[in-house]
Amino acid sequence: MLSPTHDPMTSTERRAGIGLASIFALRMLGLFLILPVFSVAAQNLSGGDSFTLVGIALGAYGLTQAIFQIPFGVASDRFGRKPVIVFGLLLFAAGCFVAALATDLYWVIGGRILQGAGAISAAVTALAADMTREQHRTKVMAMIGSSIGLVFAGSLVVAPMLYALVGLSGLFLLTGVLSLAAIGVVTHVVPPAPPIIRLHDVSHAETLLDPQLLRLNFGIFSLHLMQMAMFIVVPFALKTIGNLPLSGHWKVYLPAVLASFVLMVPAIIFAERQGRVKQVFVGAIALLLLTEVGFIFGRESFPFLVFLVLAFFVAFNILEATLPSLVSRFAPAHLRGLALGVYNTTQAAGLFCGGWIGGWLVQNVSGDAVFMVCSVLALIWLGLSMTMIQPPPRAQRQPA
Repeated sequence: MLSPTHDPMTSTERRAGIGLASIFALRMLGLFLILPVFSVAAQNLSGGDSFTLVGIALGAYGLTQAIFQIPFGVASDRFGRKPVIVFGLLLFAAGCFVAALATDLYWVIGGRILQGAGAISAAVTALAADMTREQHRTKVMAMIGSSIGLVFAGSLVVAPMLYALVGLSGLFLLTGVLSLAAIGVVTHVVPPAPPIIRLHDVSHAETLLDPQLLRLNFGIFSLHLMQMAMFIVVPFALKTIGNLPLSGHWKVYLPAVLASFVLMVPAIIFAERQGRVKQVFVGAIALLLLTEVGFIFGRESFPFLVFLVLAFFVAFNILEATLPSLVSRFAPAHLRGLALGVYNTTQAAGLFCGGWIGGWLVQNVSGDAVFMVCSVLALIWLGLSMTMIQPPPRAQRQPA
């Protein structure tokens, strides 16, 4: 059998990867454009003087995402990936247009709830897994993850300028248009989805309780808890230690994100070509642990703080690429949507818990406590990952 080194991606795999990464990028760009300006822009709406309502408006999207990821994933297993993705994008676009026409914050909240109901992440990642061979799957997941990171970094720079030109309603309208454009990518760019092979000897319960999948779900929960908690403390450190105003924080984040992509690529290539996905995965968790410990003792130095931000993004991006790839390998093909729906739900739960726990710790204990808790989580995850089995080829896989 040819080694992965002499078995390059096919044109179909490349086209699927580029197309699905574009869908994520178009959809996430619309979301990220709102984040840097919303808390200020909302003050011009009725009810916008309530920070509680502003927070609900921002968080409502994540709440409905968490609720609908599993149903959308299961629906994609049953009815096909593409129809579910198109339906979800239509829901998301409808929510954008509701928010664009809103005259008060309650209608914005309604629009954000509708946006979140279009929970297509599980269906998109399941389709990516369906259309790629295992030796190239992490590369495609990395393409998707990189597209999200790039549009996030770019949105930090362009969002204030776009808001000055078109206002909050214009940003929501642009988001809706980008979502509709993503439908065109689904129907005309992404290749036809292959038939799903149904293995009736594997049940939903066995998939949900698979020890390998439970490890990965704990991982994505922990990773996004750490991400959200970290961004409660780090911005204040950049401001106080580096004397960097909030408007200039992108000068740290953007280079760090771009450099992390450059450093991530060799790790992903090595993992795929040498069959060392588990080793690279475990190494990234170890780097994450060292970074969290470094934030406890080293964030009083601005250069070291910047280095820690870079190290975090390197570990984060490697893990963001390998986690869904591993989920797709351990899950049966006909239940990938379910497995990835659970995965995306635990991801959303991690984001919520990270903001809640991180904020509580900062207010009631200290910033160091945030990184101590994150260090403990990373240490537990490292132990769990070291006992994870190497995912064999699907045809050879034995029940865990």
